[in-house]
Amino acid sequence: MAAPEPGSTPPAPPVPLTALLARRELGLRLLAGPEDVSLHWVHTSEMADPHPYLLGGELLLTAGVQLTDPVRYVERVVEAGAAALGFGVAPVHDTVPTELVEACARRGLPLLEVPPRTPFTAVARAVWRLMAEARLHELRRVTEAQQSLATAAARPAPVPAVLAALASRLGGRAVLFSPDGTEAAAAGREVPAQATRALRELAGVLGPRPGGPASASSENGGLRLAAYALGGGDGPALGVAAERRDPGDHTIAGVAVVLLSLLTAPQQGTDAAVRDGALVRLLLGASPAEAASALDPGPWTVVHAKGGDGTPFAAAGLAAALGTALVETGAPVRLLLPASSPVTARPGWTLGASAPAGAAELPAADAQAARALRRAEATRAALVRHHPGGLASLVDPDEAAAHARALLARLNEPLRETLRTWLSLHGSWDRTAVALGVHRNTVRQRITRCATLLDRDLDDPDVRMELWFALGTP
Repeated sequence: MAAPEPGSTPPAPPVPLTALLARRELGLRLLAGPEDVSLHWVHTSEMADPHPYLLGGELLLTAGVQLTDPVRYVERVVEAGAAALGFGVAPVHDTVPTELVEACARRGLPLLEVPPRTPFTAVARAVWRLMAEARLHELRRVTEAQQSLATAAARPAPVPAVLAALASRLGGRAVLFSPDGTEAAAAGREVPAQATRALRELAGVLGPRPGGPASASSENGGLRLAAYALGGGDGPALGVAAERRDPGDHTIAGVAVVLLSLLTAPQQGTDAAVRDGALVRLLLGASPAEAASALDPGPWTVVHAKGGDGTPFAAAGLAAALGTALVETGAPVRLLLPASSPVTARPGWTLGASAPAGAAELPAADAQAARALRRAEATRAALVRHHPGGLASLVDPDEAAAHARALLARLNEPLRETLRTWLSLHGSWDRTAVALGVHRNTVRQRITRCATLLDRDLDDPDVRMELWFALGTP
């Protein structure tokens, strides 16, 4: 019978020898060798040379029926890669042979004494039960990790949240490397600088070259390192460093790889080439109307947003949540989505949404979204929508804009923003200070300055109404 490939192990999680020794009903006793080994299965054999029948990682059980040369026997068992040897006392031997104990001690092979009252089948059954418990624990751990990673991916700053959840589950550090090898984000326990360099080098092994690996692993300074390519190998990479590698860790890391690949992938629609061509024409002097023709005639909704962690990853996550690939990162984030797609409040974000508009009216819709976002910030609302109509719609837009420019010409942007927020909050000093993040005395000074420059009584309701319309005019 040909010997199997050495080192092959079953898919079931291994069982620590200490867990088996802890089963007092078995009465097992460690006579030699270390106890910090893992058992992958159990095998019983009374062959004089069991080597051809071992796969490696077993707890080999024997009563020593054909044990004539203990030293040679131990050497063959060790060569086969067995994890431990269990010797049954009686009916062949009254005690474990001293020469066998000494040989196991010299070769570092754990030797267990199996008492007469414990059949080998009881030992095997205990190992299988421990494996089943370990498997159940592993499945529960992986399931809980998947849930926590999915929850993290739905947060306002999804990439840092996923990295933090992954680092917590693996008990180590998780790093997102940019395509150029720089550290884009990280979470978890700090590791030595040399381990960080080794992790970066490991991530550099991955790449888009033909046959390039999608993952790689190594060890450095007692830490187990692993790197995973995101987006097919030509994008960012995930690096993980931990003191140990438990069953299920690779599966948990795989879930994080999928989520991070989605979160860091460029948001491209199926008509990206058409839009890019329209952008080129616009830059080369085409009219905005011609560029707008590359879009569906609509109607569309423009959304301005502030929040997240300020990274493109957070903006991409918001775009994915709102169901659009048309997003411009910055402050604020600007998104374009079909009017049929609902705009809903998102945790960690403040949103302003325009009224539905056709492709040719998108500049006006952009101004509406900007005003709606300012109102949302002033009132500390998660979402404010622009509602067309009302008194403002009865005034000619060009005339209203000219009047607003003339009326507000002497106010700089900080003064205009303070006045706009103060009016939206009905003249509340405290609420305005909170909304702007300044001291209430600063608000008083700015409003007083506005009254002086405008030469208007800001306590007059008519004056307030006029200024409110002027500040809301694009």
